[in-house]
Amino acid sequence: MNLTSVALFANVLSFAAFILMAVWHIAPRLASLPRAEALVPLVWVHAFRHIALQIYSAQKFGFDVSDGARNQIAAGDVLGMILAVTALVALHYRARVAPVLMWLLVAETAFDLAYTTRLGVEEQLYATASGTTFLIVTFYVPLLWVTLGLMVWQLHFRRHESL
Repeated sequence: MNLTSVALFANVLSFAAFILMAVWHIAPRLASLPRAEALVPLVWVHAFRHIALQIYSAQKFGFDVSDGARNQIAAGDVLGMILAVTALVALHYRARVAPVLMWLLVAETAFDLAYTTRLGVEEQLYATASGTTFLIVTFYVPLLWVTLGLMVWQLHFRRHESL
């Protein structure tokens, strides 16, 4: 197997495991919690997206990513991290703006993940991903997608519940 095949296989395995965990364990637990409390653990996963800043180091040590793609990946994840932490503060204090911040986080994350996935395919980034970069794209990114889906589920289907 080449690196691209291995990374894609690892991605599929991570998605499968996270989806099973979400369906069997996380979704039933979230359903039993008040809306704000159910959203908090999902948002915490996104509060560490600044890990994407390691792309600068990875590029220096052989990760073959263009400067433009590097900057887009880093900026999108830092913005997502800032939105996540802001949403966590709003949820903690049950601020009325919390649902709006959550939907902003959802929209930014969906756009960022879709756009950077396209960049990754165009620039064939799986072929040179190693170390921390490999773990981010094959483990953390699938976790972001699954928690994004769970956030949408909580926000949409429980929209009539107060915080």
